[in-house]
Amino acid sequence: MSIALNVITGFLGSGKTTLLKRLLSDENMGDTALLINEFGDVGIDHLLVEEVAPDTVLLPSGCVCCSIRGELRDALSGLLERRGRGEIPAFRRVILETTGLADPAPILATLNNDPHLRGRFHIGLVVTLVDASHAEMQQRLHPEWLAQVAAADRLLISKTDTVSPEQQQVLRARLHSLNPAPVLDTADIHSGDQLLLGEGLRSAEPAHEVARWQLHRVQSTPARHGDAQVCCLTFERPLDWIGFGVWLSMLLRCHGERILRVKGLLNVNNSQAPIVIHGVQHCLHAPVHLPAWPSDDHTSRLVFILRGLDADQLRRSFTVFSQSLAPMTNGAAA
Repeated sequence: MSIALNVITGFLGSGKTTLLKRLLSDENMGDTALLINEFGDVGIDHLLVEEVAPDTVLLPSGCVCCSIRGELRDALSGLLERRGRGEIPAFRRVILETTGLADPAPILATLNNDPHLRGRFHIGLVVTLVDASHAEMQQRLHPEWLAQVAAADRLLISKTDTVSPEQQQVLRARLHSLNPAPVLDTADIHSGDQLLLGEGLRSAEPAHEVARWQLHRVQSTPARHGDAQVCCLTFERPLDWIGFGVWLSMLLRCHGERILRVKGLLNVNNSQAPIVIHGVQHCLHAPVHLPAWPSDDHTSRLVFILRGLDADQLRRSFTVFSQSLAPMTNGAAA
């Protein structure tokens, strides 16, 4: 059975270790293995959580975004080997805490692309902490902040007691406009909270994803947020699945680093139910086939979070695809 790898990320000082201590204080969390990646020669975070997670594994020194691929593979393989030898208790999930300067995309790519890990582990949920008191500055100055927010399946706002209710409301609206993932307050998270330790899109997540798409109404014009753009595309007629896959694969291959996140609810030809897709930069997760449409609206919708890529260029590319590769309807191209 594949093991879920849940990723907790967030910019420096956002409160990741404090959250971990709270989550792991629950006695029912004994079937969790924890991996902590730290920046610098001397690791500290694993000492802070050791009291509630004595079997913590500290990854070698180095930034996640530049060196995690090999180290993560070795760490996960080592956990399986140690469990097989009976050196550590059996576990059914892994939590990886990234450094504050991490881009989550290489982590996701590791699990998708490594043949040794694929089938043994899968991405559960990506949880991103956002420091309420410094979010505006971090978004403006640090591109890692945006990559972390874009990759999230859950957004947690920390240090809400340091800002006014009005400032919280503005921050929530800004986060929602960038990523329609649920936005929660860390003060409301309790030990063993399953909201942060799910199975991702392999369980009930598709239904929740679709509900958020219905509420996060797709617009035809891009919205700008600093150096990021949210570009939304819609297509009313069924898409050619193979042709669409070729277009999206080529797009991510050429511009993956500038496409921070893509999510979509697709109406494809020869299918009575929609397909949910989502990806982070070059990494595209396996599509999820839903059992039925959540409403009478069967419009395909794609939402891209872009950085350094012209939304109009993306839209023109999709238009060319839709005109040339969409299925034929009444003898004419859709």
